[in-house]
Amino acid sequence: MALRERLNGDNGDRPLTESGKVKPVPSTPKWRVRRGFLSPLTRRILIVNLLAPAVLLAGFFLQDHYEEDLINSEVQALKTQGEIFAGALAEGAYLNRANGNTELQSAIASTMLRRLVMPTKDRTRLFDHKGNLVADSRTLGRQGASVTVSQIPPPNSADLLFWSNIPKDWAEIMSFISSTFKRANQKISDWQRGFQSLQFYNEQANQTAADYGEVALALKGESASELRVDDFGNLLIGVAVPVKRFKKVIGSVFIVRSGKKIEEAVQGVRVDILTIFAAALCVTVLLSFYLGSTIVRPLRRLATAADKVRIAPDQVRSIPEFHGRNDEIGDLAADLNAMTYALSQRLDAIESFAADVAHELKNPLTSLRSAVETAGRVDDQNQQQLLMGIIQEDVQRLDRLISDISDASRLDAELSREENKSIDLSQLLGALVDAHQRSGGHGKTRITFDQTTENPIIVMGNEGRIIQVFQNLITNSFSFSPQGGKVVVQIGLDGDWVIARVEDEGPGIPPASLEKIFERFYSERPETEQFGIHSGLGLSISRQIVTAHQGTIEAENLSSTDGKVLGARFIVRLPVA
Repeated sequence: MALRERLNGDNGDRPLTESGKVKPVPSTPKWRVRRGFLSPLTRRILIVNLLAPAVLLAGFFLQDHYEEDLINSEVQALKTQGEIFAGALAEGAYLNRANGNTELQSAIASTMLRRLVMPTKDRTRLFDHKGNLVADSRTLGRQGASVTVSQIPPPNSADLLFWSNIPKDWAEIMSFISSTFKRANQKISDWQRGFQSLQFYNEQANQTAADYGEVALALKGESASELRVDDFGNLLIGVAVPVKRFKKVIGSVFIVRSGKKIEEAVQGVRVDILTIFAAALCVTVLLSFYLGSTIVRPLRRLATAADKVRIAPDQVRSIPEFHGRNDEIGDLAADLNAMTYALSQRLDAIESFAADVAHELKNPLTSLRSAVETAGRVDDQNQQQLLMGIIQEDVQRLDRLISDISDASRLDAELSREENKSIDLSQLLGALVDAHQRSGGHGKTRITFDQTTENPIIVMGNEGRIIQVFQNLITNSFSFSPQGGKVVVQIGLDGDWVIARVEDEGPGIPPASLEKIFERFYSERPETEQFGIHSGLGLSISRQIVTAHQGTIEAENLSSTDGKVLGARFIVRLPVA
């Protein structure tokens, strides 16, 4: 941690912007802190799902077209009924006067009218051609003796039995709901009729045709109808049909029918719509909560786990996984868990790398400090020159260490930012071997190139970094090869993999160190080589590069049939493009 603070300007692990300022640590989102009963996502799901029931509910208030169709059908039926009544009265209730006029006879018309309206029970009146009331189905025998008819339900009706079996409290509740719904339905009907400006039904003591507009039109020879409402807001449908005798209008039949059945039909449709709406609303709300819980709850768990990783990355190594979910949330959880694992591995690698760097830097710094302290106390020039040589070597060693450390620390970032390109690895290695052959800087040690296939071998990757891997392997092979030895670079295909080998004729690698040589700062150098020339990061960087290209690198010894070590071999495997 101290090294990181020194390198980053006492900022610890906090990254820097391009301008050199410290990036602020993001705080916990406000929506995650203030969680209510409904999360924002659940509210959105609920609102969107409620749109469909809302459209259905709109039909509850828009029943005017349906009611209008029922009224038109009722008017047409009443006109047909009135024409039948008019035809019968014109044939059986007329009286020819001495002056040749034809008039309706009151006694006969009243009797016929009562017989005609008996099946329908509709209020029917007959006016003569002068507009006077001749007969009324509500009068018996003479004018003014009205009869009022009301229906009483039987004592053992299903409704009475139903209400009698309900507990008193529930009966009161259901009665309240029923009455409330009826009042609401009446209000809606009144509201819809308010646009039609229906007039009130007003019945005078001495009725004439002038009291009813449709009757006045019927006396002129045209059938007419009118809608009215009574004092209680109930709908009344009035139809007037002319009574003609030899195409001469001698009166008018006026039928008034209650619109109660129409209102009940509309109310029944509204009840059905309301019932369906209530069921759809319940299902929608429940499904919205279920859908919200199946989405929001896992996301909350993932967000909480991610927040814990942000706050204490060293303590959280994994986040919840949803193995039973074969959907995007399950994929997200798996990817986040893989990311968390990779992040924890990276943190471990950074901590280990920082510890290794501190350890490796201490050795030359200790040597440098001792040489500087000793040089100040020694007067012998030869000793001073010797110490100055040690100081220069330690400074050079520090310079190499810092350069390699800087390269290793930037490697992951560079590999992630740079785009992979198609590389002809056989051509690349051939050019690299040819460059070493022409340089002649390795004494009598020879290098050869062998390609087992004639076709180009293509891989995807960063050309500069792949060159760095094989340059490092070839340089190591030269350093271990004896004078007059040979280094062989070979490349071929094995299924979907490219196999590249670098072999030498040196002393080989100790069996216990075949894997250790890829560790950071581990150095297994020849005894003749000066100490401190290599930092021990070359093979570690090479493995890091190969792993970033989804490949592998390993080392093995070349042996004869009798077990004698003939040299070392490095094998690099990369996927074919």
